[in-house]
Amino acid sequence: LLALLLEAKRGEMVADFCAGAGGKTLAIGAAMRSTGRLYAFDTSAHRLEALKPRLARSGLSNVHPAAIAHERDERIKRLAGKLDRVLVDAPCSGLGTLRRNPDLKWRQNLQGVQEMAVKQAAILASAARLLKSGGRLVYATCSVLPQENEAIAEAFSAAHSDFQPLEAGELLAQLKVEGAAGLCSGGDSGQKYLRLWPHKHQTDGFFAAIWQKK
Repeated sequence: LLALLLEAKRGEMVADFCAGAGGKTLAIGAAMRSTGRLYAFDTSAHRLEALKPRLARSGLSNVHPAAIAHERDERIKRLAGKLDRVLVDAPCSGLGTLRRNPDLKWRQNLQGVQEMAVKQAAILASAARLLKSGGRLVYATCSVLPQENEAIAEAFSAAHSDFQPLEAGELLAQLKVEGAAGLCSGGDSGQKYLRLWPHKHQTDGFFAAIWQKK
């Protein structure tokens, strides 16, 4: 669903800003038909190493993994204003994965969530600088907490008038995703954000917000 919402096209310049082991990177690269340039950024070189054998099996030739020191790395600055699409699957509390990792509830606390929210806002703001006019930005977490999701998205929109929020439900309907309306919530339409719940959708808890740069 995140790869669909990003809607990366052939020949574009795209970044998976927090790529990890690259599951979404591979889906995006396939959508681009192995053309253009797809950067897989992560602060963990170890996690990016796990992408390499998967990348070899995929046969994709447009993916460029790159370990970065932080969200303001020089590699990032050099790409400012040049990219068509950026996905930020941000580090988060992971509380959307509770049914698979029930011990998580004892390993998280309010201070940790608040610290994570500061990091999420900083990462999203840095990723946004990469986009050219008309470019698309997608912010996502595997958390169910509003502090990591709607609060981050609404604060970003308030601080960045050059980014126009897009309706997740409308995009998914255009992409012919079955039951698109039932996958979303928020905003006047109830369709603003992708909002998946374990008890409703038989998935991990997941969130995504989308913007287009004016």
